[in-house]
Amino acid sequence: MTEAIKPDGPAKRFPVSVVMERRSVQGNRWVSESWKAVGVAVGARTVAGGEENPLCLVSGRDASQYLWTGLTVELFPDETESYYHNLMVGTPGCYIVVRPRADGMPEPVLVTLSFDAGQAYQEADETVYAVPLPPELYRAAEAFVIAHYVPEKKRKRKLENWKEDARERH
Repeated sequence: MTEAIKPDGPAKRFPVSVVMERRSVQGNRWVSESWKAVGVAVGARTVAGGEENPLCLVSGRDASQYLWTGLTVELFPDETESYYHNLMVGTPGCYIVVRPRADGMPEPVLVTLSFDAGQAYQEADETVYAVPLPPELYRAAEAFVIAHYVPEKKRKRKLENWKEDARERH
C-alpha cells in the first residue's frame, strides 16, 4: 500500500479528490451545459496558492474540468458485502454524490465504494455518478473485504404447500 492510501486510523478513511467535467450543450434552449464526474484521484492534495475548491484544471470554450479536493472514502465493516459485490463486477466503481451549489455548479459531497449506498442516494433523488475504481482503492478495498467480510450462510427455506394453504382458507 502506498503512503497516500494508508488508512487514517481505525475508521479506514482514504483521502481522495474528484474531477468533474462541464460540457457546453448546443441546440437545447433549456440546458446550456452538462456536468459529469470523470474520475477519482487517490491521496491528499492541496490546492496551490491558497485557491479555493474547485481548482480549474482545464478550461476551454466547449469543456472545462475541475478538481475537488478534501474528500474521503470511508470503509465500514457492516458494508463489506456491498464492497465485495462491487469488486466482483466487470468494472468496479466509485460512487460520487453531488449537490448543486448556489451558482449551479455540482459539488461532490460523498465518495463511496458501496453500490448499496450509491443506489440509496439515487433513490432519494440525489445525483450520483459512477466512475471506475482506481487501482489503489481497489487493493485497499480488497484487503478490507478480506479482513472483515463474512458471507451469510445460505439457509434452505421450508417449502410451503401453496395449494393446501389456499384450500384451508376457503
